Amino acid sequence: MIITEYLTQKLQEYVSEKYSISDFNFEIIKTKKEFDGLYTVVLFPLIPRIKKSPKEISYEIVDFVNTEKFIISSHNVIQGFLNLNFTSEYLINTLKNINPTQECKPNNELKIIEFCSPNTNKPLHLGHIRNILLGDSVSKILDYSGYEIHKTQIINDRGIHICKSMIAWMKFGNNGDPTKNKTKGDHYVGEFYVKFNQEYENQVTDLIKSGEDKKYAEENAPILKDSQNLLRKWEKKDDEVIKVWKKMNSWVIDGFNETLEKLDVVFDSEYFESETYLIGKEIVEKGLKSGLFFKKQDNSVWVDLTAEGLDEKILIRSDGTSVYMTQDLGTAYLRYQNYPKLSGMIYTTGNEQDYHFKVLFKILDKLNYNWANKLQHLSYGMVDLPSGKMKSREGSVVDADELISSMIDKAKVISDTLGKINDLVDSEKKQLYKTIALGALKYHILKVDPKKKILFNPEESIDFNGNTGPFIQYTYARIKSILNKNCNTTYEFNELKLAQKEKELIILLCEFKNILNNSVKTLNPSLLANHIYEVVKLYNSYYQKHTILGNKNINSFRVYLSEKVAMQIEKSMGLLGISVPNRM
Repeated sequence: MIITEYLTQKLQEYVSEKYSISDFNFEIIKTKKEFDGLYTVVLFPLIPRIKKSPKEISYEIVDFVNTEKFIISSHNVIQGFLNLNFTSEYLINTLKNINPTQECKPNNELKIIEFCSPNTNKPLHLGHIRNILLGDSVSKILDYSGYEIHKTQIINDRGIHICKSMIAWMKFGNNGDPTKNKTKGDHYVGEFYVKFNQEYENQVTDLIKSGEDKKYAEENAPILKDSQNLLRKWEKKDDEVIKVWKKMNSWVIDGFNETLEKLDVVFDSEYFESETYLIGKEIVEKGLKSGLFFKKQDNSVWVDLTAEGLDEKILIRSDGTSVYMTQDLGTAYLRYQNYPKLSGMIYTTGNEQDYHFKVLFKILDKLNYNWANKLQHLSYGMVDLPSGKMKSREGSVVDADELISSMIDKAKVISDTLGKINDLVDSEKKQLYKTIALGALKYHILKVDPKKKILFNPEESIDFNGNTGPFIQYTYARIKSILNKNCNTTYEFNELKLAQKEKELIILLCEFKNILNNSVKTLNPSLLANHIYEVVKLYNSYYQKHTILGNKNINSFRVYLSEKVAMQIEKSMGLLGISVPNRM
């Protein structure tokens, strides 16, 4: 039992036995640096309940807790705050019970986490990387915490955006393919998405120059009309259109899988919008018959959510084609059919889709699906560059593959410059470069609260100092070196008096469980990322001040403490999807 759990238990016994209070929840926090103590008990809410001074309550608490076993070595009271210090013996025994490798008991709850979910008209970029890393890390955190996790994605392989790439390839592709062009499949198709928008802008400009107003020009550019016609043909299963669609989608999906493999991300299942939208259309048809949805004069189908503080939302266009909402209805329904024991589903998307998911969840609720209240939206801020916002249609994005390659190149330069891995064979060096590069990339993304926007700077992310992945990895490698040099095979702690930083390290290691629980509740890996950075920062300060390998008795404890730190680094980074190398 960690310190805060034991303290909470004893404090509740104290108010129950002495004052017959059974409904009191104590707040226990880490003591602020400017005060003497390791943990602080907030007494203010208790004072009016038992009508005693903070000083009297403090002495009662310390005496009560120390009656069973002597664990509080000293205390002080600052107004309504009781600051506590603990005996070295108790802290060492607590350290022995900290085991981050021990997973939580299964809770028999199945959760689906949807992330990545790209469109098959362009390659994955930096924005997708944040989505992928966030979804993958949350999956790992929930899995470690006892949930049964199913990682999935919806491949958005149909719709007007896909048809834009298709029509551009049909007009300008000269029947080419990625192999002929020696281009990765998703990159190849993405070039035609950019080409479409370039041609569209030119046609809009020409129409305006010919005397048409801007709105007419934007709605009637010939290439846009062609793509809309292509979508109608697709929904009618036109053989030639379907043939082109299948071919181009296969190129893109092969490219996606290559990128996911580079990121060490694997999915348990994939759904395809080209299949789920049909179920969505059936749901819309039923809602139309029941009166929940309505048709407008142009035959488009809508739902009116104004009474719920939202607005009217289109579900089927006037030409009979479906929208994203249609396929999302179908996909949600299909997943609950496939997994009837599902206890919840988490959608990972950018915050520009917050409104979309409010509408989706409300529609499913109005359709009386009893699982509608089990849906969550893991919303995150956009990733911007120093030059501004990324735009796929203009080609001004940071390509995922190019970013990973450049990070590996930077890791190679830095590692080779340090000269500490010269004895490794080339294959080991290559793997180490990738480990450092992915650690830098993943940590740089995941250390930021999902709700916040990221201004991405790859140079900062791969620094071996500061709040970075490589800094944490390097500390782990340093500890592994210490453990390898240690000659003692058994640990002995005989009447040790801990140094202040050793006490602080133990307290910080104790925080892991609470941090993990908060990460689960808030779906926020950044809590875990920044916790392990604090551990590593404190350990490095401790390492600089104290000799780890020295006096046998002291050495034995310090090596043991270092080993516990390494275990927590490895587990925490693993939950972020980051590997830690034994050497750097």
